[in-house]
Amino acid sequence: MAESAEGLGTIPEHERILQEIESTDTACVGPTLRSVYDDQPNAHKKFMEKLDACIRNHDKEIEKMCNFHHQGFVDAITELLKVRTDAEKLKVQVTDTNRRFQDAGKEVIVQTEDIIRCRIQQRNITTVVEKLQLCLPVLEMYSKLKEQMSAKRYYSALKTMEQLENVYFPRVSQYRFCQLMIENLPKLRENIKEISMSDLKDFLESIRKHSDKIGETAMKQAHQQKTFSVALQKQNNIKFGKNMRINNDRILEERNEIVLKHALEEEDENEEEVLTVQDLVDFSPVYRCLHIHSVLGSEETFENYYRKQRKKQARLVLQPQSNMHETVDGYRRYFTQIVGFFVVEDHILHVTQGLVTRAYTDELWNMALSKIIAVLRAHSSYCTDPDLVLELKNLIVIFADTLQGYGFPVNRLFDLLFEIRDQYNETLLKKWAGVFRDIFEEDNYSPIPVVSEEEYKIVISKFPFQDPDLEKQSFPKKFPMSQSVPHIYIQVKEFIYASLKFSESLHRSSTEIDDMLRKSTNLLLTRTLNSCLLNLIRKPHIGLTELVQIIINTTHLEQACKYLEDFITNITNISQETVHTTRLYGLSTFKDARHAAEGEIYTKLNQKIDEFVQLADYDWTMSEPDGRASGYLMDLINFLRSIFQVFTHLPGKVAQTACMSACQHLSTSLMQMLLDSELKQISMGAVQQFNLDVIQCEYLLFEDGSYCLVRKLQVSRIFSLFLPLHKGIALTIVKERHI
Repeated sequence: MAESAEGLGTIPEHERILQEIESTDTACVGPTLRSVYDDQPNAHKKFMEKLDACIRNHDKEIEKMCNFHHQGFVDAITELLKVRTDAEKLKVQVTDTNRRFQDAGKEVIVQTEDIIRCRIQQRNITTVVEKLQLCLPVLEMYSKLKEQMSAKRYYSALKTMEQLENVYFPRVSQYRFCQLMIENLPKLRENIKEISMSDLKDFLESIRKHSDKIGETAMKQAHQQKTFSVALQKQNNIKFGKNMRINNDRILEERNEIVLKHALEEEDENEEEVLTVQDLVDFSPVYRCLHIHSVLGSEETFENYYRKQRKKQARLVLQPQSNMHETVDGYRRYFTQIVGFFVVEDHILHVTQGLVTRAYTDELWNMALSKIIAVLRAHSSYCTDPDLVLELKNLIVIFADTLQGYGFPVNRLFDLLFEIRDQYNETLLKKWAGVFRDIFEEDNYSPIPVVSEEEYKIVISKFPFQDPDLEKQSFPKKFPMSQSVPHIYIQVKEFIYASLKFSESLHRSSTEIDDMLRKSTNLLLTRTLNSCLLNLIRKPHIGLTELVQIIINTTHLEQACKYLEDFITNITNISQETVHTTRLYGLSTFKDARHAAEGEIYTKLNQKIDEFVQLADYDWTMSEPDGRASGYLMDLINFLRSIFQVFTHLPGKVAQTACMSACQHLSTSLMQMLLDSELKQISMGAVQQFNLDVIQCEYLLFEDGSYCLVRKLQVSRIFSLFLPLHKGIALTIVKERHI
């Protein structure tokens, strides 16, 4: 029972397997068959039995179907056999028709092949045209690039390269010629970079050579503009009545009108010739190089290179020539080169963006300014000609005004001018020392004679002399001073003018200019003129008459100092009553000179007395006196009379002191002669002769009653000077009698 139940269970399973085998693909039969062997041990036998039964069933069904369709198959075969003959006939007809069609279509085939070939060519041509139309703009742009390179339009060439790379090359990148072009572009860029740098080097060399011309033009224009402005300002000052001296208004007005006229004429003449830095220099290489490096992305490299090269050129420009201080042309060339350099830099600053900056130019200017000041301070110290120093000052002022117009600070240059001003004053003092020496050497040291009113006015026009008594005298008459006085006065005024020339255009107030003029004039009086006077007084060939005239001259020069102060006031329009106004030290200057002259008079007078006394030849053993004064003594008395007569022109105290000093020295000399240790013996006749000489000194020296010194001096004081001498003579007489 159990086996039958198991057999009934496997039969449905075998049917399922057979259904799968029939319904599935043959490639999947393997796993299905394997399941047969995986079942119970007798399952394979039972499956085969079931498979055989299934095959038998299918065979029966096939047989039934064949039997069902057999008659139709026989009928179909019979029909085919009937059609066979007709098919053969049809085949023959079709073959013949095909042959005839083949023969007829050969020409059509040939023409069709031609048409196909033409169509292919047309299509190829169309394709080529399309490709050429795509490549043509690239080739045209590349040809344009070559033309731009040939025409040296490098910036446009770089722009064309950018268009080729960004727009045109991507369209034809598959072609070989495009790859060649792409490979050639870096070489072209490098070539452009090298050419632009070469142009820049040529430009830098050109501006280095032409910087002096650029600077000269800029300084000339600045000077013309300033001259015109100053002339116009003076003209306006005259119109509004700003001149304080009415007597000089007409002269100043005419002079300023002439200056303004010349300035306007010069402005008109140069109006057509006004040149700018662009007219003198072609800056296109800089622009091209800057644009090229901007496009190439190396703008910073270019800026560093440009600034480095310009700094090198700045150092070369700032290096002066060794003999620059010898001529003004050396200074002018030095300044024009520096101005040209910074004018170019200022232009580059304003027309380019970033190539140079204000901070860079300020740094470069500060470096240059320190070097310029050091150079000028060193070279100006060698200048001994005041005219050269003045021209140097004018060049520095124009130089400073020019660069100030371009925005560079120049205050340190004007500070330097104050140092040079001191040096200029020193050179002026040296020059005027020579002028004063020449005046003193040419002077005859005698009062100025005038024989007519014209000559009198000429002297008055040169020197401010006022003396009502002299005016009342009839011609011919004499001025008390000598010819050197008006000459010195004129030269002092010339010195003030020369000193004023340096003070012009220094951007200083009238008060400062007034102070500078007064200080420099004081130096002239207290140092130069005083030194010349002292040297003159100490010269051996200057006699007593010349010394007396020198004292008279210094007196009148001292009185003229107030007119010099008025002269300075008229120039600067600064009142003398101002608190800080410096006074002229004429009083102390000429007072020292007079004291030196007075001392020299005393010394020379005593020396002259000694010379006469040395001529004394007493016979100390004579028995009787000659009855008249000795010859040397009469010559001495005559000399003293003439000298004392000259002393009448001196101030009273000076003349009195000189007279007293001479008498005292004479008395002392005679006393020393009498008391000489070598004098061993003296006769009574010699004593009487000596006493007679002393009496002659007392009376003959002052016997001229018109001599003013006698009236001014107390005669008793004169005789008191000879009292010790009388005592000595009396003592000698006593000794002789005792012997």
